Amino acid sequence: MTELKLGPMPAIGLGTWPLTGEAARKAVAQAIEVGYRAIDTAHGYGNEKEIGAGIRDSGIARKDVFVTTKIWPDRLAGDEIGRAVDDSIERIGIGPLDLVLVHWPNPDIPLAETLTALDAARQAGKTRLIGISNFTTRLIAEAMKVGVPLFCNQVEFHPFLDQKKVLAATRAAGLYLFAYSPTARGRVTQSETLKTIGARYGKTAAQVALRWILQHDGVGYVAKSASPERMRENLATTDFALTDAEMAAITALADGKRVVDIDVSPEWDT
Repeated sequence: MTELKLGPMPAIGLGTWPLTGEAARKAVAQAIEVGYRAIDTAHGYGNEKEIGAGIRDSGIARKDVFVTTKIWPDRLAGDEIGRAVDDSIERIGIGPLDLVLVHWPNPDIPLAETLTALDAARQAGKTRLIGISNFTTRLIAEAMKVGVPLFCNQVEFHPFLDQKKVLAATRAAGLYLFAYSPTARGRVTQSETLKTIGARYGKTAAQVALRWILQHDGVGYVAKSASPERMRENLATTDFALTDAEMAAITALADGKRVVDIDVSPEWDT
């Protein structure tokens, strides 16, 4: 497998929601064994401790794995961010982190306050990079006005939700985009278009959807699986390339249907 990177971060990572407990620990250790070098977790997932245990179980050197976590909206106040990052570091238990994201925006806390405090945690050596997640075009513009160095925007992104406006705004801001729920929680496996294209390459419909993501400039993905076989499939997306016509056919599947829309979601771009 050829490893793709977006800056210092592998373009393909393991998502860990909603894995918890022993399942989460085991999945992380197995993922590292089959070749993953980026692991994604969050305070809100309730599995940071197990993710750290899985990394330690794998025996991998700390420098060889890229770890991302995210701060829940209730801890985005300026006097809370540093402690929230400290708590994640303690739970994961492998030292300073690689990337810390604002998991969801909190409209009751000024974004400048949040990002300035998060950048202070970066400058203190608690994390190498900081970024945002679930930010709309309006929020991206607001974040960039703060003037702190952001790395990426992590959002739901798949053939049914192509995020044209958010992708354009993310690129214009000089950020990478990382896709979560990249297979739309399995919906891609039902697409005749994706299955037909996959048959040409000996790939599954899910692998075609993941390849479509990677062929967007500056875009990577985190895909959740607890099965080593599926983990390998989710990694095996760098040994073929879709044609322009195939890319267009997949993009045409977009219908704007999300699989993640919760109480703390912002007003989405349409």
